[in-house]
Amino acid sequence: MLQAAAAVGRMEPYSVEHLAALALTIALIVVLPLLIRRARDVRRVERWLSAVGWALLAVTVLWTAWGMLPHNYDVDESLPFHFSDALRVITAVALIRRSGWAIAVSYFWGLTLNLQSMLTPDLTYAFGVPWLDSAMYWILHITVMVAPVVLVWGLGYRPTWFGYGTAFALAVGWAGLALVANRAIGANYGYLNAAPEGPTLLDVLGPWPIYIAWEAVLVASVWALMTWPWTTRRAIASAPIDDRLGIVRRKPLASDRPRQTVPHHEHDG
Repeated sequence: MLQAAAAVGRMEPYSVEHLAALALTIALIVVLPLLIRRARDVRRVERWLSAVGWALLAVTVLWTAWGMLPHNYDVDESLPFHFSDALRVITAVALIRRSGWAIAVSYFWGLTLNLQSMLTPDLTYAFGVPWLDSAMYWILHITVMVAPVVLVWGLGYRPTWFGYGTAFALAVGWAGLALVANRAIGANYGYLNAAPEGPTLLDVLGPWPIYIAWEAVLVASVWALMTWPWTTRRAIASAPIDDRLGIVRRKPLASDRPRQTVPHHEHDG
């Protein structure tokens, strides 16, 4: 049987490394949507985002394979049952295909569940190469944080109430899958069987399993607040449904609209 790898340390919260990663994230969140909205060729932007999506998918697969190698295997980290593991693949689909369900999940999961991992990181250097563990942690978490900001505030996608329900249902489904895996192998994916060792936002929600119920209530409430601004009468009027299921709307960008041409009048000489 594969044995868990021995951790060689833990990321220190709010160290220089952590603060630098947060500063980079904020800079990207501010700058990238502005650049996209000012771009003259939206199709070119979409091609670039598709390339980023393919890169994210490739890195995710390679990183998962790296963690499964015998000398790296850790029963609590190597298997892809954390919410962040699913989020990386779903975000890649959102960037590559701009599928409504993937955009909605990327928006809700990426800006909340992923945010906890960024504000209170729980990273043990289980794979034996601290600099690589740290670099991959931040590259992957920053990417899935910035991607929904680019899709929503850059390209103009807007989740609907059906998108809200879809994202919540998929979160519950993934939690159920993680619970089954935890029970089978004695792990703690999704922190559904115990709180993380280090300080996290879950600490204020009470002991296990009470914090799981409060987390569900909190997530449902916060996601509803994240949906409401995009579903007002004015917002709906400016953003038509963009997918067959009605999961997202999209507000056209200025560069999407056909340019008006001034008619040329000939004058008799």
